[in-house]
Amino acid sequence: MQGDNNVAMEEKPKRQCSGVDCPNEAGTLQCPNCLKLSKESFFCSQDCFKRSWSVHKLLHKSNTSSTNGGTLSDSLRALFPPKVVSEPDPTTGLYNPFPTFAFTGTTRPVYPLSPRRAVPKSIKLPDYAVDGIPISERKFIRRNDITILNKTEQEAMRKVCRLAREVLDLAAAAIKPGITTDYLDELVHNACIERNSYPSPLNYVHFPKSLCTSPNEVICHGIPDQRILLDGDILNLDVTLYHGGFHGDINETYYVGEKAPLDASSVRVVETARECLDEGIKLVKPGMAFRDIGNAIEKHAKSKGCNVVKTYVGHGINQLFHTTPNIPHYAKNKAVGTAKPGMCFTIEPMISLGSYRDKTWPDDWTSATEDGSRTAQFEHTLMVTENGVEVLTARLAGSPGGPVPMPLRASNGAIASNGDVAEAKKG
Repeated sequence: MQGDNNVAMEEKPKRQCSGVDCPNEAGTLQCPNCLKLSKESFFCSQDCFKRSWSVHKLLHKSNTSSTNGGTLSDSLRALFPPKVVSEPDPTTGLYNPFPTFAFTGTTRPVYPLSPRRAVPKSIKLPDYAVDGIPISERKFIRRNDITILNKTEQEAMRKVCRLAREVLDLAAAAIKPGITTDYLDELVHNACIERNSYPSPLNYVHFPKSLCTSPNEVICHGIPDQRILLDGDILNLDVTLYHGGFHGDINETYYVGEKAPLDASSVRVVETARECLDEGIKLVKPGMAFRDIGNAIEKHAKSKGCNVVKTYVGHGINQLFHTTPNIPHYAKNKAVGTAKPGMCFTIEPMISLGSYRDKTWPDDWTSATEDGSRTAQFEHTLMVTENGVEVLTARLAGSPGGPVPMPLRASNGAIASNGDVAEAKKG
């Protein structure tokens, strides 16, 4: 181009959009977190930035640590002093590590966390197991193609997903009031080891545990700790195994104790989330546009008076824990690509009774609804077949949990349990 003074100006080089699988030229929109880290990342649109957030944010986590063992440098410590923590209870030694944080709901972290659980040397490790950095995913992040598994690789995916279902069911069967989420993490970790598998969440971008436990208003990525489960809680368990070089990912939300399945609001959000996953799976077949899944899910969620969390998406899964394609769960998204036989990915809608917006705790993992409303999630790993879809993590005949009907009300307006229905009708 030329300036007004007719002096030839050097044309600025075009920037590629930093969005996952985005072929567009970048605009002027920059990631605010990258700016704080003195890094450049430009996006073509706000929608593209939101769609890529679940993968893009991994760059922030790795850059907050220095290379000397993951600790902050002295200069950074001077700028960002350690967070204030509450004093441990003199009787139990338990404490809230973020006492000044404005939590959105009633759930609180209960520390200290238990030590990192050991993994035998005989078990094959993913590339991030030691240093927390999934290098293989980052090498793949700029590529637009989606992996198509051959027959041998498909069998490997079937096996790891069967194991993931086994481990989730084992943990779900142990859910009851009075136990801690750390206890469930120990069960899952040991069950993975017994199956010669690595618990995929452990040290993934420095996540400290082998399981994600998300109660009540926590949307996802809750860290197992010393919090005791209460009668009336709802709890999501998110399990992923790495076995034979492949990952299998699954999660479900469960009712804790006798009160939860009698609470109409809890049942509405849990069962809506369960149904939303089913609605998404119905569409999967060769030629399906990935963007169509979100349209079906949001339509069903809205029909039940619920909202879809937009920050997190389903993802490709195979030899990599998270990869292409992205599967948004909300309507009018701009997901790229169509399904082909041999592709594996997850659908995992997060459904809220209130706001679809989220707020992350200072642990940089736990994501809660902005208004503290309850939320539920369900997830399956799927494989596209020649004629449709295979649900690799499908429920078994004896799997704990399962659909719960909406609680009935007696004539006086009180909630009636199934055992009280006859008496309520007589009244």
